[in-house]
Amino acid sequence: MLTDTTPFPHAPQAAGSAIAARPEVGAGDILAAQARLRRHLPVTPLVHAERLGCWLKLENLQRTGSYKVRGALNALLAGRERGDRRLLIAASAGNHAQGLAWAGRQLGMSVITVMPVNAPETKVAGVAHWGATVRLHGENFDEAREFALQLAEKHDYRFLSAFDDPDVIAGQGTVGMEIAELQPDVVLLPIGGGGLATGVALALKSQGVRIVGAQVEHVDAMARVLRGEPEPERLPATLADGARVRVPGEITRRLLAGLLDDIVIVREAELRETLVQLALEAHVVAEGAGALALAAGRRVTGRRKCAVVSGGNIDAAVLARLLAEVRPRPPRKPRRRKSFH
Repeated sequence: MLTDTTPFPHAPQAAGSAIAARPEVGAGDILAAQARLRRHLPVTPLVHAERLGCWLKLENLQRTGSYKVRGALNALLAGRERGDRRLLIAASAGNHAQGLAWAGRQLGMSVITVMPVNAPETKVAGVAHWGATVRLHGENFDEAREFALQLAEKHDYRFLSAFDDPDVIAGQGTVGMEIAELQPDVVLLPIGGGGLATGVALALKSQGVRIVGAQVEHVDAMARVLRGEPEPERLPATLADGARVRVPGEITRRLLAGLLDDIVIVREAELRETLVQLALEAHVVAEGAGALALAAGRRVTGRRKCAVVSGGNIDAAVLARLLAEVRPRPPRKPRRRKSFH
């Protein structure tokens, strides 16, 4: 784990980044996003999973099955307010593409999404269902992103990052605004590119909440760059495909260097077990990245912990295989209540 007693060193910028000069995002932007989204999106449930010892923010129950729709819709609405009506293009492992497709459908705006050729079938089908144009390109998110950027430059499209855009970050921050009512002392968040963690941290940090990120072993680019290490050259496959990002965001790494208290690195076996526990003991269907925060929560102490279940778009065949193969540890025993008799 990274230390939780000292700030992270200043994160280096990615080579050749065109995003470094873009404006930052703050709490005021999150409040504005909340006002925009209120008419379009529901507040997702906060439930106490007593058998797992943690509160859960169920973003798997959000429109399109993921928190990503918040950032996508806020970006479209904010862009429209600024008079930007360009056709939008995005690269995504799945959930950002689905959120953007849904938002485009609601607002009558055209959207193109570029997804890796190995993107989960349920996510590809979800994007197509909402009427977006789907282009499959590349073996991973980074290759899909490069292709989307090339198309954006060639055709003057608006490229919308899945995590490194001020409007997107502000939209994701509304998750934190909804968690605030719980008054948690620790909030656990999955980290890929860092958009969700940055937005939620901006929303909650002033309340003294500890912000703890979660990444998979060897799929931990954000943790590496925050330690001042280079980005990894390759990333292995992982159940948490939605958090499989090799190059974290410029805005997100810069802000998270001062906002994150810790990052917990989770083993793949722990992630698989946690996903099955969520299904069997909390009756919550989560995708790999959606179970990541709770998996990290096993190593984090807190009076009132809250883990964000970031999405539930998992292929049925993958879920069935995990339920057949994984035998989770028994749930923790409930505390004995004091008798007054």
